[in-house]
Amino acid sequence: MSNQTTMTEFLLLGFSDVPDLQILYFVVFLGLYLISLLENLLIITAIALDHHLHTPMYFFLMNLSILDLGSISVTIPKSMANSLMNTRSISYAGCAAQVFLIFFFASADFAILTIMAYDRYTAICQPLNYETVMNRRACVQMAASAWISVLLYSAVHTGNTFAISFCGGNIVEQFFCEVPQLLKLACSDSEISEAGFLIFSVCLASSCFIFIIVSYVQIFTTVLRIPSEQGRHKAFSTCLPHLIVVSLFICTGTFAYLKPTSSSTSGLDLVVAVLYSVLPPMMNPIIYGMRNKELKGAL
Repeated sequence: MSNQTTMTEFLLLGFSDVPDLQILYFVVFLGLYLISLLENLLIITAIALDHHLHTPMYFFLMNLSILDLGSISVTIPKSMANSLMNTRSISYAGCAAQVFLIFFFASADFAILTIMAYDRYTAICQPLNYETVMNRRACVQMAASAWISVLLYSAVHTGNTFAISFCGGNIVEQFFCEVPQLLKLACSDSEISEAGFLIFSVCLASSCFIFIIVSYVQIFTTVLRIPSEQGRHKAFSTCLPHLIVVSLFICTGTFAYLKPTSSSTSGLDLVVAVLYSVLPPMMNPIIYGMRNKELKGAL
């Protein structure tokens, strides 16, 4: 297995060699996966069937739930299947597909979160122009632009990743095909371009994050001028959880992809991977949906 032409499969990280612990891991991740599926499917169904929720905020929330369903379905099922069948293998094509889908869903997720921040900014800071700015056509165009742009970005990123030559074996020290772990296996002269692309990606995500922060500074400035205490509480309760989730997502993802690589995977690497790949799809429905009175009423 000296290069990518002879590479037929990768070996993912196994959490334990003890059968009982493998079953425990399977049960825990199955529970997290089913909870996330149920939460997001409930939100999608409620928004699709209740015409009172056919507004820009809920339209983008439904997009987010669809992306969260896809995101958590890329990593967890394969890892659970490996634990149940006591194997670690994933095919070369399967690994490439996993990398593409991880980039696609994570990037689209962040793009939708950025659009949701703009939606909240317009609703709170420019309420008189809200219906004009966030009309149906504009919402569909913004969502479609996000999906199409990240589709192209993910295709380029995945092609760039698997264009490199692998000289360091086929053992991926993570429970899914994570690009930083794949770069550990790359030949020294072929990982430079992908590392540069990762830095570019983080800079792009940071730009979106700065836009979100600036939007919320404007929102909080406006909210503090609201004379009604109930109005301020409602605005803060809507916006603060959004900001917390976005911060967790971008900070853990940036740490995972830009931290110096080491020869072995630490417990911190696994925790960070779970934080940015498993936790957001499970927490987003709770933060954005289950705390919302209108959505709870629809459910």
